[in-house]
Amino acid sequence: MDLQSQILATLSNNRQLSSGEIQRKLTTGNSYATTKRMLLKLVEKKLIDKVGKGKATKYKLGKSYSILHTIDKEAYFEKDIDEREIRQTFNFKLIQEDLYHVDIFTDIELEKLNRLQSTYIENISHLSETEYNKEIERLAIDLSWKSSQIEGNTYTLLETERLLKEKKTASGKLKDEAVMLLNHKEAIDFIVDNPNYLQNLSIMAIEDIHSILTKELGIGRNLRRRRVGITGTNYKPLDSEFQIKEAFQDMCKLINIKSNVFEKSLLALVLISYIQGFVDGNKRTARIVSNSILIANEYCPISFRTVDSIDYKKAMLIFYEQNNITAFKRIFVEQFEFAVNTYF
Repeated sequence: MDLQSQILATLSNNRQLSSGEIQRKLTTGNSYATTKRMLLKLVEKKLIDKVGKGKATKYKLGKSYSILHTIDKEAYFEKDIDEREIRQTFNFKLIQEDLYHVDIFTDIELEKLNRLQSTYIENISHLSETEYNKEIERLAIDLSWKSSQIEGNTYTLLETERLLKEKKTASGKLKDEAVMLLNHKEAIDFIVDNPNYLQNLSIMAIEDIHSILTKELGIGRNLRRRRVGITGTNYKPLDSEFQIKEAFQDMCKLINIKSNVFEKSLLALVLISYIQGFVDGNKRTARIVSNSILIANEYCPISFRTVDSIDYKKAMLIFYEQNNITAFKRIFVEQFEFAVNTYF
């Protein structure tokens, strides 16, 4: 176990400890000076809090720890679904309180994301309108394909391109698969053509995106009124229409008050899925709304093209079960970097 992990594990078993007390409990062999430096880094990351001053200074796990500490994804899923210790019910406090006081990205992560965004702005400044639209179309095809693939669609990327450009369906595929892909393209075109539509997030706007994505698929419009379950987890989403509406209102308020565009986009991506406000199409809606926030603020949209579908689902399950965003944040950062370097 590395030094950071040992410090966090030590504090998880003790309410508050001084740096000297922490050092005596460690087995890493690191010097006291190294431990002190790591403690400062963990305070900066908001994983631990400093209490008191001078010689009376002690450390404890921070309010952000449960949301931001690193979870070993492979070790986590070695346990069977019924063996994992999880939060089984929806956590209203997460959206109403906890996420208001958390800086989702570290300074290093924000520096990287802002640098990539600057590269994007520089790159598109040299593109003509025709060239820019061509890149957006390429990204839209990739996003339509990958977002649908995550939901079990069997179209290949080449088949998707042919469908969206030439309206030619692939042989041996279900009609609903083609409809799903065409709906994705329509939803992406909508947010590109109406960039300010989700500038200020609202339930109505989210419902409109969901309606486009699920058109002609036999999926009920608007917020659900019956219970749903999620495959692969014992997490149980809200089953009251009134509570679902309240959760969406809380989510919109949280995202609208956040000033950092990357945080707004990532929170929409995970929280729409977490609330599970619709009978079906929640993750699809989350990916398009997340992108609409980026586009509305003139940030580079994300296609998710290189994300592994299983990794995506595992990261989402960790958020459902632990309210921990770290695995999903890693996907977000990687996919933003891929988009900037690939399309523009």
